[in-house]
Amino acid sequence: MAWFRRTKRPREVSERQRSIVPEGLWVKCQGCREIIYSKELERNVQICPKCGYHFRIDVQARIDLLLDSGSRVELFEGVRPSDPLKFKDTKSYKARLKDYQKRTASLDAVVVVEGTVEEVEVVLAVIDYRFMGGSMGSVVGEKITRAAERALESARSLVVVSASGGARMQEGVLSLMQMAKISAALARLSEARLPYISILTDPTTGGVTASFAMLGDLNIAEPGALIGFAGPRVIQQTIREELPEGFQRSEFLLEHGFLDLVVERTQLKATVARCLRHLS
Repeated sequence: MAWFRRTKRPREVSERQRSIVPEGLWVKCQGCREIIYSKELERNVQICPKCGYHFRIDVQARIDLLLDSGSRVELFEGVRPSDPLKFKDTKSYKARLKDYQKRTASLDAVVVVEGTVEEVEVVLAVIDYRFMGGSMGSVVGEKITRAAERALESARSLVVVSASGGARMQEGVLSLMQMAKISAALARLSEARLPYISILTDPTTGGVTASFAMLGDLNIAEPGALIGFAGPRVIQQTIREELPEGFQRSEFLLEHGFLDLVVERTQLKATVARCLRHLS
């Protein structure tokens, strides 16, 4: 009868070593829905090699993409947000700021650096979508205004990369004031005939679109970026009509005269440098 008895194995099935795929090794493309090897995506500057879909990239990657290596100096690092309205929703604004500062290792949603793009001197401001959706509060407004003023003082070109959900509601009217403040600084830059290039990435919406993102001497967007004031769903619910295919995407806006160029990420640095040489 011992032949029919179950002998104890060293490990039960539930304890067997199984093949585990490390997290983050493969990424699903939001464009073509194909599975992409993450290292291949990284080598291709976060562009899907199968359909060309542009994944979002962080601030440091954006700075590395545009500026020459070793040429950068960060400006206005110490400008930090406050909570003048003592705003509170599900949690206090002060606590929310601390949470995002810890997550992103930044004080707020914009980084300003001075450097060169193919040896053309620029002041570059990059909005970080990871920090409260890149929303424009007092710090974003102040730092971009200072970036324009720095460009004016040093006779450099200004480049701003936008990725934002719009104004920061936790700062109320103080956030809305930044639209006029930045626009005034850009007007002074224009009077001095110094170039300003606005780069719009996915997404660029709300008060950012309604102000400085659309005020460039050249407005350049990445392919497929969502760009508009209100989102397409809000507009569709308001006017109760079907929107055209591709509405509020880069290509649609280019076709209707809202943009000057749509440029793939791999060509962005060379395009910006060429445009700055021409405008200068």
